[in-house]
Amino acid sequence: MADDSHLSTPKTGALRWFALLLLCAAYIQGPVTKILDFPGALAEMTHFGLTPAPLFAVGVIVFELVATAMILTGRWRWLAAPALAGFTLVATFIAIRFWDMPAGQGRMMATNSFFEHLGLIGGFIIAALDDLGQRKGTVR
Repeated sequence: MADDSHLSTPKTGALRWFALLLLCAAYIQGPVTKILDFPGALAEMTHFGLTPAPLFAVGVIVFELVATAMILTGRWRWLAAPALAGFTLVATFIAIRFWDMPAGQGRMMATNSFFEHLGLIGGFIIAALDDLGQRKGTVR
């Protein structure tokens, strides 16, 4: 069996937390932007057909900030990470419909963004599995 004792040192703990912060960066920036430009947040919800727009805007803001806080503090990370993964999956299919776009630079950029979001989803799944593994005393 491999020696996993190096996984819990203060340096790796800080690096692990920093990696989680980077994973959650969009879920900090997004709600802050929505708070600072609430009319823009309402317009975004309306654009994607989410009504009532104020309820969805506030819900997204609260959800993203609370789930991020749970991930960064380690409280119920195993639950918050897959919740953000699911949210990201749904939001990606709603907002980044590259297959409906005409060929060109816009479609290429949207395609890249779509697959980058799939990478975020994978990162959240790994974060949840890592948290569950640490709780069981194993690292996956």
